[in-house]
Amino acid sequence: MHSSRGGARALCTPTPRPLGGQVPEGCVAGARPRQDLWRAPARGSGLSAVDSARWHRALSLNVLLQTLFQAYAKFSGAPLKVSVVDNTWRGSRGDVPILTTEDHIVSQPAKILNFLRKQKYNADYELSAKQGADTLAYIALLEEKLLPAVLHTFWVESDNYFTVTKPWFASRIPFPLSLILPGRMSKGALNRIILTRGEPPLYHLREVEAQIYRDAKECLNLLSNRLGTSQFFFGDSPSTLDAYVFGFLAPLYKVRFPKVQLQEHLKQLSNLCRFCDDILNTYFRLSVGDG
Repeated sequence: MHSSRGGARALCTPTPRPLGGQVPEGCVAGARPRQDLWRAPARGSGLSAVDSARWHRALSLNVLLQTLFQAYAKFSGAPLKVSVVDNTWRGSRGDVPILTTEDHIVSQPAKILNFLRKQKYNADYELSAKQGADTLAYIALLEEKLLPAVLHTFWVESDNYFTVTKPWFASRIPFPLSLILPGRMSKGALNRIILTRGEPPLYHLREVEAQIYRDAKECLNLLSNRLGTSQFFFGDSPSTLDAYVFGFLAPLYKVRFPKVQLQEHLKQLSNLCRFCDDILNTYFRLSVGDG
């Protein structure tokens, strides 16, 4: 990925294209950066168990993060060009995504967005203080209420995992990692769901699953009500919140799953579907028919 400021580039390994639909590919960086959105620890890096768990969690979120960062770059006008690198052994650390420049190394999504803003790529210039506070509240809502069900849809629901997610990711991971990592990511997603949501009185997995889908549908309903008939969440211009919502919804909306509980609910909310289609058409030049 090349920036017009300084000629640097951002690199990421290719994310597999969803079966039956399209979600933006590539990765995003700000002024003079290089960013790795999906990478594995290097051989002999000696990652601790905590580092390894963090890396697997980040990899399982790659599609969401990749879509989010691309949307934010489009919204903020960052002049970027994608350079795809098919090398999951490239990095030596387990933190992803990572943005690097000549002078900085920036990790964690919020810090990367803050870095882009400091480079004058800010999608929130016109927001009021209240809208800024609402943005933080809705991002927290997405991560608490929607993310567990999205992870479950991709990585835990067995029909989806074996039919879509596992072959999707394994096809682009070098051997022998392709035999190992998808299963580890599936277990990591399940462990994350149980650790964060499997508290009393939800003792059994089926109870946890039922609750996370109830929460996710409620979250989608709230987003739909908040968006209403507007083009974006805060009027006529896209902002950070729009990038986050698009990053969560677009993969869920476009991938063709055999088990579609959450996807079906999303598709009943016509304004959220229109929101995704409009961004794809306007900023990524994908037609509605590509889904």
